[in-house]
Amino acid sequence: MVEFARVQLFTWSVPAAMRAVRAAVVLPALFALTFEGFGNVQMATFAAFGGFATLVMASFGGRRLDKVIAHLYLAVAGSVLLTIGTAVHSVTWLAALVTVPVAFGVLFAGVIAPNLAAGATAALLAYVLPAASPGTLAMVPDRLAGWWLASVVGTLAVLLVSPRPAADTLQDAASKCARALGDLVGAGLRAEAVPDHREASIQAKHRLIDQFTSTPYRPTSLTNADQALAGVVGMLEWSTALLCDSLSEYGDFRDVPEVERELFSATGAVLRDVAELLDGADTRPDLDRLDNALQASVTALRHMSIGTGYATAVDLSFHARTLGLAVRAAAIDTIVAVRRADPATISEWQERVYGIPERAAGAERRLGVLAAISGVALHHASLRSVWLLNSIRGAAGLAAAIAVADVSGVQHGFWVVLGTLSVLRTSAASTGATAWRALLGTVVGFALGAALIMAIGTGSAALWAALPLAVLVAGYAPGTAPFAVGQAAFTIVVSVLYNLLAPVGWQVGVLRIEDVAIGCAVSLVVGLVFWPRGAGQVVRADLADAFRQSAAYLRQAIDWALGMRPHPPQATQAVAAKIRLDDALRGYLAEQGTKRMPREELWRLVAGTTRLRLTARSLNGLPSPDAEPDPVSHTLRDQAARLNNWYDQLAASLTDRDQPPPRELDPPELTAIAATASDPVVACTLWVEQHIQHIRPHLGELTTAADHLAQQRTLPWWQ
Repeated sequence: MVEFARVQLFTWSVPAAMRAVRAAVVLPALFALTFEGFGNVQMATFAAFGGFATLVMASFGGRRLDKVIAHLYLAVAGSVLLTIGTAVHSVTWLAALVTVPVAFGVLFAGVIAPNLAAGATAALLAYVLPAASPGTLAMVPDRLAGWWLASVVGTLAVLLVSPRPAADTLQDAASKCARALGDLVGAGLRAEAVPDHREASIQAKHRLIDQFTSTPYRPTSLTNADQALAGVVGMLEWSTALLCDSLSEYGDFRDVPEVERELFSATGAVLRDVAELLDGADTRPDLDRLDNALQASVTALRHMSIGTGYATAVDLSFHARTLGLAVRAAAIDTIVAVRRADPATISEWQERVYGIPERAAGAERRLGVLAAISGVALHHASLRSVWLLNSIRGAAGLAAAIAVADVSGVQHGFWVVLGTLSVLRTSAASTGATAWRALLGTVVGFALGAALIMAIGTGSAALWAALPLAVLVAGYAPGTAPFAVGQAAFTIVVSVLYNLLAPVGWQVGVLRIEDVAIGCAVSLVVGLVFWPRGAGQVVRADLADAFRQSAAYLRQAIDWALGMRPHPPQATQAVAAKIRLDDALRGYLAEQGTKRMPREELWRLVAGTTRLRLTARSLNGLPSPDAEPDPVSHTLRDQAARLNNWYDQLAASLTDRDQPPPRELDPPELTAIAATASDPVVACTLWVEQHIQHIRPHLGELTTAADHLAQQRTLPWWQ
């Protein structure tokens, strides 16, 4: 009730207004052409709902070409789904059985790209409408004609009537973050207002991560450019942590040796070039200068005698080189993301992202995106994946709705299924809240629709005049008004459409209320059976898995860097855990309810897994020493084992009620001892120790955030 008591039901949005105008013009025109012009009810029905799917439900992003491709995929997929739905409708058990793989496939495909996720509901509409409505295979040509007419005209309308593309919000946030980091490096070199610049960098990083996680799905697809943009986000987040750690230890960079000063300066220049590139400037980061500075830092260490001051020099070189390498990776990602990469840059990027060697044949290299698609699917083939669980729940809910609609003999079974689809969320609690809003909106829409029908009658002229206005409101509501308002507007559109097809007056609204109520009940039952606690439970499991996998990767990388492992470790499991965690967080933040913990604490935990994984990757890139490991190497290996065990305990405390709470975990003692190593291995042990000591100060801050998240287990599922 509160939603309808607000003074401002709608917020102003130019894109929503254009969407509403497109729908208000195109949908009634298509319906008039097919119903009045061609006199074909099947074509008219699928043209109307196809138009609503294309113009309102599917909101594709990207360039004009991206939108054309997305609409084409929707038209083709809808055609296949429409045919399948019509074929299975006549047999209840078959329709319910086929719905499971069909719905699961459509929903799970959204993990590949945001436009696939954005079009999932529209594509499922093409299936559930014929699957839950009377019809035979003889009607398929007419239905396809209506669907394709709506697809073609709707796509043209989207291309012709759309706002000018705004700056990519994710790319813009990445640009601001890179520029803030470049300014922070400059301030550190000049020793000017370092704390202010540091705070600005942290805030810019938070805005970037907020933007990256602001949608229920990753805002990047599996094209090289989009994957590279996701890489930019990760590397800038990592660079922020590295730079802030360096300044925490040194205060500023004004007194560092000239060789490291040049490395910091080259790093800052590349960060500013990255910002310019992301803003659309025709520039290229000076990677040659950065590479020369990185090499000079290593050369200076090699020519330094091992003794007093060597450990301090290694420490400074560690900070400077780690930051420089992270920024270099961000620059390569940016060049690929803005589509300005030459073949050599693409080769370097693909080797890092896909593991394809630079010497690989062209045919093998072209398989990169296909490998990425299969890799993402495998990453999510786990009950710790929010995508997998949501897809299972959605498929089970739609199959149950189709079975219930047919068995109950309701007049419009389609609305039962659509009601289920519209309110099924990631937890029983959020599903229940949305179901109440759906019923409330439907009741209000019925009341308004009934009043409209009684006021204007069922004469076709009055109904045709009312249809564009009803579509205008229904087209504007998504994203600009509460969910209940959208349901009310859609109910009015349905009342007008069905009275044009077969004048029955206000009774059609009553039928819709009954059908939506049944669909809501099905959703709530499925929500209780499948994953009642929602994404919070998965977030804890995925965080625990990310800590375990990343800690194991770090331990293996330390063994490699100390010469105790014959081959460098693979990061496959750690990366898969990271991807699942990203998506679980999106689902958790999108849920309704009160079981929230501060975002800062969530980011702190996620940053903890990132620090582990990228520290391991840094060690993995070191050459394995030829010398036989000495006692110091074995001690460092023992420290890595204790660190691994601590992260395992932290992970267990997030998911296992029998474990002590995270706040009772004391960080392990990791004493700096590498300076006592023998000369042949002192360099590698010092480097390994720097990586371990880089992690040690951040362990304590993880326990508070982890304890808060672990306490969420005690909340009842309905909160």
